[in-house]
Amino acid sequence: MRLLIIGAGFAGMYAALSAARLRDIQGVSPEELEIALIAPEPTLVVRPRLYEPKPETLTAPLLGVLKAIDVDYIQGSAETVNTEALTVQISTPKGTRKTLSYDRLVIATGSRLFRPNIPGLAEHGFSVDSLDDAVALDKHLHGLADRPAVNGRDTVVVAGGGFTGIEAATELPARLRAIFGQKNARTRVIIVERNGAIAPDMGEGSRPVIEQALRKLGVETRLGTGVASLDKSGVTLSTGEHIETETVVWAAGIRAAPLTAQIPAERDNFGRLLVDRDLRVPGIAGVFATGDAARAACDDEGNYALMSCQHATRMGAFAGNNAAAELLRVPTRPYHQKAYVTCLDLGEAGALFTRGWERKVEMVGDVAKKTKQEINTVWIYPPRAERAAALASADPERVTSL
Repeated sequence: MRLLIIGAGFAGMYAALSAARLRDIQGVSPEELEIALIAPEPTLVVRPRLYEPKPETLTAPLLGVLKAIDVDYIQGSAETVNTEALTVQISTPKGTRKTLSYDRLVIATGSRLFRPNIPGLAEHGFSVDSLDDAVALDKHLHGLADRPAVNGRDTVVVAGGGFTGIEAATELPARLRAIFGQKNARTRVIIVERNGAIAPDMGEGSRPVIEQALRKLGVETRLGTGVASLDKSGVTLSTGEHIETETVVWAAGIRAAPLTAQIPAERDNFGRLLVDRDLRVPGIAGVFATGDAARAACDDEGNYALMSCQHATRMGAFAGNNAAAELLRVPTRPYHQKAYVTCLDLGEAGALFTRGWERKVEMVGDVAKKTKQEINTVWIYPPRAERAAALASADPERVTSL
């Protein structure tokens, strides 16, 4: 029997850990149940941190962990899924094609930044969506120090006033000062948000804290407007305002990775596959979806998992467990995730910690910042590459239990 997992992000990593854990509990050998993870590299990109400096350091190796729990790593990119033949075709680094069969499949392909067809965006926009994108932005920012302080060199426009946009924007003032080597550098950071309020999804209680942080950092906002076009001179907003800048960071929306479109099943507006409570794709034999690739109910109160690391880790653990459970003929565990918190980095203004879907503010400032730093440097990283510890970390009922 073979269980294939596509993707080495948070959901894919925990799917592998949890499936291996159940296999171990049931006393089944790796020869009887092969678990394999497909990804271009055996590396976890710590995507929630890509707004920070030195993005090239924000990865964690997975090969040691996978070996410790007897999960095979298959290097390649999944290109096609045939749900009738139960096969996945991958392209290898050498450019060859390889077809793999499966008995159960977990799609944990994550999400990508949504880049609309705005004139000049592809040519002049940056992002912190992927490791390559974040490295390119970092290189560009450092290159600004060698340019004359004219033509908007010291101005950065962040398109999108949601979670990612705010974290990127509030980190930039200190980041730019460090790059320019001037404590009093007169940098300018502007957030452009289509909604009439900043952080539209963070709730009324959070907004005053965020607005105060932006004022403290000198971050400007343009609300109720969007980006109309970009060119070498800067960005033009839908209001007609032109902002002179050499740096535009796009942070406005994400979509499920394209592979989900190959599964002949229902998807939502974000491209996520609709799944049942066990994270199966209904009507498609042997296929589970998880993380940002799945639209899953968290509870019986109408709350659905968000496209976030917090939900992906726990969803991954349930998907891996349940895919293995079907093969091992043991009961599955319905996914649930009633506890929900947010911890928003606000740069030198600290952080904001909220609890619950209503986003009740629990911590702000330096206290919340300590929690954010612990989340970013400890909680979201892979477990030790030691068998017992790694398997123990993947109990679905305990993963991301806040």
